[in-house]
Amino acid sequence: MTTRKTSKIQHAARILLGSFMVFAGAAHLSFSRFEFQAQVPNWVPLEKDLVVILSGVIELAFGFAVIILGHKKKWVPWLLALFFVAVFPGNWAQYINQVDAFGLDTDQARLGRLFFQPVLIVWALWSMGAISTRGFNPESI
Repeated sequence: MTTRKTSKIQHAARILLGSFMVFAGAAHLSFSRFEFQAQVPNWVPLEKDLVVILSGVIELAFGFAVIILGHKKKWVPWLLALFFVAVFPGNWAQYINQVDAFGLDTDQARLGRLFFQPVLIVWALWSMGAISTRGFNPESI
């Protein structure tokens, strides 16, 4: 197993991101379940509660993978980045349908949330060494 070199700041950012994912997964499965259902777009062909449960389980798995394997396995940052891309339609649906959830109760707040998604993608890739401040790290694939 190859360990990518990351700085102490990247290590701390990775642990924080993994913890955030564990918290988000737990929230999906418990105290914020209803609010997460409001973010599932109507065009998704599954029951909204099932989507929330599945995404919560996936987020828990990603959280633990980021903390335990994130600096060792090349696939972890890339799959997490793809997951963040995959859930973007839920954020978009919340914005265009003006759904109030998670304190996002204005169009400006919901729009601002959309711009946070690229930050999560970069955070995942950077904190686990898939990209650096100098750009793409070809050894990360």
